[in-house]
Amino acid sequence: MADREVPVDLEIRHLRVVCAIAEAGSLTRAAARLGMPQPGLSAQLRRIEAMLGGTLFDRGKAGAVPTPFGDLVIQRARAILPGVDALLADTARAARRTTAAERVRLGSVGAPLLGRLVLAVRDALPGCGVTSRCQYSPVPLLDDVASGRLEAAVLGDHPDQRLPPCAGVVLAPLVTEPVFALLPAAHPLAAHEEVSLARLADEDWAVPRPDRDRTGEYWSSAAALTDRRPHAPYEAEGRQLIELVRAGLAVSLCQATFIEVPGTAVRPLAGNPLWYRHVLAWHRDGPLAAHGEAILRDLGTGYLEICAESPAYARWRRRHPRAARPADACPAAPAD
Repeated sequence: MADREVPVDLEIRHLRVVCAIAEAGSLTRAAARLGMPQPGLSAQLRRIEAMLGGTLFDRGKAGAVPTPFGDLVIQRARAILPGVDALLADTARAARRTTAAERVRLGSVGAPLLGRLVLAVRDALPGCGVTSRCQYSPVPLLDDVASGRLEAAVLGDHPDQRLPPCAGVVLAPLVTEPVFALLPAAHPLAAHEEVSLARLADEDWAVPRPDRDRTGEYWSSAAALTDRRPHAPYEAEGRQLIELVRAGLAVSLCQATFIEVPGTAVRPLAGNPLWYRHVLAWHRDGPLAAHGEAILRDLGTGYLEICAESPAYARWRRRHPRAARPADACPAAPAD
């Protein structure tokens, strides 16, 4: 009997999923690393197993353990993927050399600097087409800069959770700013100039879903210092998180540059226990390599303009004039 043919819709990303599960040892941990919900990863694994014609992992209390059939697939996938990654990197570099003058692709996390970055790139490369896309987690964006799918990106991280060094990528810190409280406008704590994290720990929280940038983990580690474990019944991001706060259902945290929307109040945290770092990343071989420092300076200027648009942050900065300055504006300021 002829060997069974594997359907042609098996893709490289499926092999990456299989390897990620094998490395994590469980679907829950793999889903967190891949930035996707665990039920979605389970469904994808079932589809991959159906395509390949066998069970790849035994799932139980011990986690996800490769079957003999799974071991075969994992070994072959690990042999294939480095070559694929090298091919993608080589072709991306070649594409950058041939299209650099025509198009620049930018990325950004949920930070207020994307508009300034686009303007700075247009100033540096007049006539160049600029496209952009946003993502909550900085890790996939950093991967895209490294592989040549983006020329530059605005990223962010936290103390003790720095973005990892990436071959071929310049990671240029712009500024480290405090993390603020995001409250319903009618909340009693909104009447205060600053808010104690210990007081917030007694509230219901809305938090971002577990992701590879580990924001939720960072928030939890700081809250643990208050000897309280915040109750977080709501998992949301972006507009959905803001709506939960506006409705008076939860409190949360936000970047200091977040501009209050009706129904919300932004307040500093007493003692500044949490910090967020804005980082600009660009590829050393890309069209922005010669302009990176100039673009970084433009972003620093734009950042100071953004600060003035957030009343709570503007007041905080007047009380702490050297605590959160763009790197080029205040070289002596601490990075953390």
